[in-house]
Amino acid sequence: MAKKYIDEIKSRLAKESGSIINRAGGRLKFALIYPNFYRVGMSNLGIHIIYELLNSRGDTSCERFFLPEPKILAEMEKSGEKILSMETQTPLNKFQVIGFAISFEQDYFNVVKILQLGKIKVCADERTNFDPIIIAGGPCATFNPAPLSKIFDAFVIGEGEIILPPLMNIFQKYNNFPREKILEKISEIPGIYVPKFPKKISRQWLKNLDDFPAHSTIITDDTEFNMYLLETARGCGRHCRFCMAGYCFRKPRNRSLENLKSEIENAVKFGKKIGLMGPAISDYPQINELCKFILEKNLSMSVASFRADSVTPELVQALAKSGLKTLTIAPEVGSEKMRRVINKTITEENIFSAVKFGIDAGIKNFKFYFMIGLPFEELADVEEIADLITKLKNFTGGARKFTLSVNPFIPKPFTPFQWAKMAEKKYLDAALKILRTKLKIFRDVEIISESLKSAEIQAILSRGDEKLAEIVAKSDSIKKFRELLRENKIDENFYLRRERPFDEIFAWDFLDMGMSKKYLLAELKKASELKYTEPCFENCKRCGVC
Repeated sequence: MAKKYIDEIKSRLAKESGSIINRAGGRLKFALIYPNFYRVGMSNLGIHIIYELLNSRGDTSCERFFLPEPKILAEMEKSGEKILSMETQTPLNKFQVIGFAISFEQDYFNVVKILQLGKIKVCADERTNFDPIIIAGGPCATFNPAPLSKIFDAFVIGEGEIILPPLMNIFQKYNNFPREKILEKISEIPGIYVPKFPKKISRQWLKNLDDFPAHSTIITDDTEFNMYLLETARGCGRHCRFCMAGYCFRKPRNRSLENLKSEIENAVKFGKKIGLMGPAISDYPQINELCKFILEKNLSMSVASFRADSVTPELVQALAKSGLKTLTIAPEVGSEKMRRVINKTITEENIFSAVKFGIDAGIKNFKFYFMIGLPFEELADVEEIADLITKLKNFTGGARKFTLSVNPFIPKPFTPFQWAKMAEKKYLDAALKILRTKLKIFRDVEIISESLKSAEIQAILSRGDEKLAEIVAKSDSIKKFRELLRENKIDENFYLRRERPFDEIFAWDFLDMGMSKKYLLAELKKASELKYTEPCFENCKRCGVC
């Protein structure tokens, strides 16, 4: 079994360009883990950024770990084989510091699984001076560390480029000190939360993106997208009320066009499609010039996302020339009322314009993202999604395939909707039935939706608290998690379908994201008032907000 696992790692390593093998020597050994499969992890730009940042230090050797592929994983769990690093096939428990980059709630269970495979105690309070110190970063760690607080020694709250350098300096300086002393020292770093030393933490962010590169550092074909990833911007000033990233990293920050051109020049030798990453690529101020430069270098391109109200014909033409087959648009909702409720400032005309740009560029497939079960939504609003798609089908002459990705709204911390409940299963089923019934007349309209069970797990964990942390630390699967909730008589609906009182103290309230609860409540009140055509009078009791 060990040989099969090692052969797979070495085979993948041999296909890479840019991986770094720093033989430890006097270097601190840092294990960088993405708690999912290799193809998924290597498609995450954050892994590339951290890998380059740490290995550029003369005092650190950073190696990567990923969840083994399913068949190998099953055999490893039976045989007791240890998980190994990509670079030198070193067991996880031989590293001094372990850092997890966590982007999705469902990967919490993979964190537990990987620590078990590494023969490392899952609970932080059971680890000794001889065990690694384990930290977590990424969106999940930043926005609500509470459900993971029994597992991790520390959390990076914000962007790693700012926090990791002083953190690594402390690890180097206090490497031979007792565990508690190291944790005490790192708790003093702005943006580091150590559960053992609780205090108010302010989210840290990078003010000038040009100070740090953000691109693919390891080139391999074995990824989800097979692209050279390049970040254009961070932050979003759009303020959609459901979006956690838009509230926690509000100020838009763009890389300079000169910086991006230099990065693209360096990418030419790889001959890969350029994958532009950012909260909304079409919001980049010089997007047309950037597209032109990429095409002039005989490279193709793709985008992570764009906004229907800022997309340009030049951008869509560039995507079509790059071989784009499907244009993706995220209206989120179908009615003008719901657009105002969620503060999605695009109009129906913007959506039609974006589709027209696609048609003019020769694109034949369109994908649309929608949410159902949003606060203040009614089934009539869901019917307007179907009406919008019908109008778009007629607009395109019917000769285009439409794919609708329709998923339940999940309330997130640090948004105006953090007090909202998740919609009932009965309502969500009815909403999907409306869409399927009204759109079944179109043979080339496909509706896809993630499972409600999966969405519920995300919702439970996204607003979870320390009470859940004990359960998460014992759960290496969704099935085990739900079993333990039942055994411990924890009602899922307490986290899922309960309207939160406005004076409730949340598990994430000790984190400072740069805005007050009072402001978020004011935004929720604005959203509630938009449900009604007449004014909302104080203490009317209709919406529960006043």
